[in-house]
Amino acid sequence: MKVAFPLIGQRHQTLHALPIALEVSARHPDVAVHVSCLTVSHLELARSLATLYPEARVQFDLLPISPRLRRRIELHGLRVVDRLIGLFASRHYFRTFDAIIVPEATSLQLRRMGVRRPKMIWTGHGAGDRAIGFARHLGKFDFLLVPGRKVEQRMLEKGIIRPGAYHRGTYAKFDLVRRMDAKRPKLFNNDRPTILYNPHFLPRLSSWPEMGHQVLRFFATQDRYNLVFAPHFRLFDNHREEGEALRRQYGDLPHMLIDPGSHRSIDMTYTMGADLYLGDVSSQVAEFMIRPRPCLFLNAHHVKWHGNPNYQFWTLGPVTENVSDLGSKIENAFETHPRFLEAQRQYVLETFETLGDEPTAPAAADAIVDFLKRAA
Repeated sequence: MKVAFPLIGQRHQTLHALPIALEVSARHPDVAVHVSCLTVSHLELARSLATLYPEARVQFDLLPISPRLRRRIELHGLRVVDRLIGLFASRHYFRTFDAIIVPEATSLQLRRMGVRRPKMIWTGHGAGDRAIGFARHLGKFDFLLVPGRKVEQRMLEKGIIRPGAYHRGTYAKFDLVRRMDAKRPKLFNNDRPTILYNPHFLPRLSSWPEMGHQVLRFFATQDRYNLVFAPHFRLFDNHREEGEALRRQYGDLPHMLIDPGSHRSIDMTYTMGADLYLGDVSSQVAEFMIRPRPCLFLNAHHVKWHGNPNYQFWTLGPVTENVSDLGSKIENAFETHPRFLEAQRQYVLETFETLGDEPTAPAAADAIVDFLKRAA
């Protein structure tokens, strides 16, 4: 049996699929596992992370795209059209596999490109509450991995998953984080509480356009907290200079860390190292909750969110519609955290069915191989 794990999306998705590829390789030596990428730098990232699994034996492939397209992606970032071109150029490569296992949905377009024999399997990449995580086109996959009961129930209600064609209880990113934890340095050389500001990338959902600069100015002029500004990896995806300008503007302040999109912004370095989460709708809040701590949510667009399942995570801490007197609102979030603690614990168990202390990718690897053998 031969399976492909193409990593054609943004790099933050890598951590959700790669551990499963490595576990399939380690646990099922009769399965040939190929990890494939569009660019050399992305492939090197995958190789680097794979060193955490010395027992795995996978083959790393550069997808057969033109040198011009590869250079364009390396220089200017990844666009949807580049992914589609890359898939089309690689269609003959993908036809050689029994299964194509991905963390995104763009790869479903391979079906329209004549790649019909391989089973399409979805690992997902995140566990937030927004509706995009429950889109109907996910039902086109032959097999899906879901993190926990909350996602399972919503997907069953929408007819996205069906019994026998999914596995519940996987959040493979946590497996990598556990293996990396021993190497994490302290974020700041002081004892101040550390706040993580993590705005989403979509302007219609994000607090960044309306509130972001005011948040940064507040932290720059106070001496009580550290701040990590690590937005969703895609916020500055097409505006890298804007992110670098912010790094230069605040780079001399020892209590502020500006990260517009490094590897540390996707590997839970900041979600594990912060004392309070400040954000809007990013699914990273679900990862932050693996160790319950205070949250403060920014409702920059005055959304009527009460009772809306797409905003369930806003029940885990105070919500504010402005950032005036931000210091007192942060203090209130710390003081009132005990009243949200049980809700946070239940949210983690419903979302992930794990507290991150045991690996979940091995069972996912076994479930995928079992499904493929049954399908064959």
